[in-house]
Amino acid sequence: MPDPTVAACQTDLTDLDPAANLATVGERLAALDDGVDVALFPEYALTGFVADDRVHDAALDRDGDELARLATYADDHDTAILAGFVEAGDDAHYNTVAYVTPDGDRTFYRKRNLWAGEASVLATGDDAVTVDTPAGETGLVTCYDLNFVDVSAEFARERVDALFVVGAWPGAYSENWRLLLRARALDGVRWVVGCGRTGRRDLPDSPAVDYAGRSAVVRPDGAVSAALNRDERTLVADLDSDVLAEQREFIPVLAEE
Repeated sequence: MPDPTVAACQTDLTDLDPAANLATVGERLAALDDGVDVALFPEYALTGFVADDRVHDAALDRDGDELARLATYADDHDTAILAGFVEAGDDAHYNTVAYVTPDGDRTFYRKRNLWAGEASVLATGDDAVTVDTPAGETGLVTCYDLNFVDVSAEFARERVDALFVVGAWPGAYSENWRLLLRARALDGVRWVVGCGRTGRRDLPDSPAVDYAGRSAVVRPDGAVSAALNRDERTLVADLDSDVLAEQREFIPVLAEE
């Protein structure tokens, strides 16, 4: 089988406006070349975020019209989509990422490690989530999850072939984002694809935030294969299965005892 092609669609968002963000996702997908197997969008790509009750008004139901539209996009473009959003759960709200296939299958991950103001308006998820993707068995990771070595170790025990990471990392700490993407690739000897938000959140009655962008594809040896800075662009790369096999032979931390 050919190696999978992934696209990290580094995007500026319209906070608290799902309709505008869905339109942006559709435009970015339409601009991709044929043959992209998976398109990643940032954390909160469909809703944006603010650390007060306004974010609850923008929250989406995982069975609602917006996620149905995302599934239509996946079918229309024959591309799996990974995108974050604020989810309205049965009894709480969550920072959730959806992986939607062209066949209509949906897998959801709720962020387990909330950052700063998130904890005042959102609940934590409970479970690690892996999904079968064109890149092989893949772990889903959201932003601050990258900081936790035990999260990486969980996925190492699962022997995942890749991590797909969505983020909205503050620009002031962009070097940490890039460093952690590289570390999580090396310590699990796997491909890591990180898609970050770019642009600026500037809402009334909320601190302004400039986002890092800096989406990257990182090899299983921790080297950056391809990367962006802060421009609103799309990074497209192939994940070479031979590179993965070679590095796992060279760095046998996942070898069976």
